[in-house]
Amino acid sequence: MSKNNVVDWKTITDFVIDAFVGYGIPRADAAICADVLLESDKRGIESHGVNRFKPIYLDRIKAGIQNPVTEITVVKETETTAVLDANNGMGQVVGHRAMSMAIEKAKKYGMGSVAVRNSCHYGIAGYYASMATKAGCIGMTGTNARPSVAPTFGVEGMFGTNPFTIGIPTDEPFDFMFDCATSITQNGKVEYYERIGENVHPGTIIGIDGEPVEGDAGVALKRIRNGTAALTTLGGIGEALGGYKGYGFAMAVELLSAVLADGSYGKDLDGKDENGNIRPYHLGHYFIAIDTNHFLGEELCRRKAGDIIRAVRASKKAPGAERIYSAGEKEYEIGLARAAGVPINESVQKEIIAIRDELGLTQYKFPFED
Repeated sequence: MSKNNVVDWKTITDFVIDAFVGYGIPRADAAICADVLLESDKRGIESHGVNRFKPIYLDRIKAGIQNPVTEITVVKETETTAVLDANNGMGQVVGHRAMSMAIEKAKKYGMGSVAVRNSCHYGIAGYYASMATKAGCIGMTGTNARPSVAPTFGVEGMFGTNPFTIGIPTDEPFDFMFDCATSITQNGKVEYYERIGENVHPGTIIGIDGEPVEGDAGVALKRIRNGTAALTTLGGIGEALGGYKGYGFAMAVELLSAVLADGSYGKDLDGKDENGNIRPYHLGHYFIAIDTNHFLGEELCRRKAGDIIRAVRASKKAPGAERIYSAGEKEYEIGLARAAGVPINESVQKEIIAIRDELGLTQYKFPFED
C-alpha cells in the first residue's frame, strides 16, 4: 500500500454514504451516519471514525444484529421530554433525532430532554452536544455500552466506557466541548492500538487476578472480550488516584441511560443471549438541551464562557509547558490541520477496498492505491 493515505473529505464522505446505502440504510439516514462517523476523524478521534466503519456498523448489519432501517417509536412525549425506542436501528439516526427534539423543546420551553432505549452505537457523543451549542444551547449527552469496565475494587466488566459529555457555547472559534469516556481508555482506542501495533498503556486495564494488563493490545482486547480483563475507570486501579470518581461518573451515565427509558443495562448489553449467540446490543442514550436565551441570552453566555476559558488559558503554565488548552480546542486545531482530508491507516485501507469491491462501487479509486 502507498504511504499516500490521505483521502479528501468529499471522496470519503460520498463513499461512506454509498456503502451505507449498499447495506440497506436509506440515503438520508446514511448521510447522517456518515456525518457523525467522519466528524470523529475531523476531530482527530480515530477510535470512532473510519476505523470502526466496518466492524461496528457494516459487520453488525450483515450479522443481523443491527437494523439498517431505523424505525423510531415515540414511547412517551411531553412538552419538555420524550422517550424513544430505536428498535435496534442506527444509533446515529436516533441520536440525531433525539437531540433535535431536545433542542426544539428547549427553544420553546427553556429545557428539553430525550431518553432512548434499544439503540446501537451512536458514534462520538460530542457530535450531539455540538448540535446543541451550534443552536445556542448547552448540550449534554451520554450512552451506556457493552460491559467492559470494572468498578473500583472490582475486576469484572460491569458497565461500559459511558461517555460523560457537555458542550457550552462560547465566542471562541470553537465551543467548550468536554467529551470523554469515564474509563481511562475505551474499547475503540484499544482496537486502534491493535491496528497500528501499539501496546496498551500501563494502568488502563486490570486482569481478573487484580494485576495490571500490559503488552500486546490485541491480546488485551481478547481478554476484555472473554471476561478475563476489564478497563479501569478514570483515576485508575483502587482509590489512591481517585478511581472511585471515575466509577461514580460511569455509574451516573449508566443510570441516566437506562432508568429514564426503562432500558437495558450492565451485562444485558454484552450482545449475547443466554446461549452465547450474538444479538442486538440494546443500548440506551440520554440527551439534554438548555437554551441560553431562556436565561440571559446566547450572546452573554458565549462572551462569559469565552472570558472564563481565556482566563484559565492565560494562567501560569507548568515548567516546559507551551500552552494550556480548553476542552474542544485541540479537536478544532486538528480539524484545521486536516482540511485536505482524512488519513487512513493500512488496515482500514484494505477494508475500504474490500467494501468497494463487494458493493461494486467501481467509481471510487483511492490515492493509497497508486
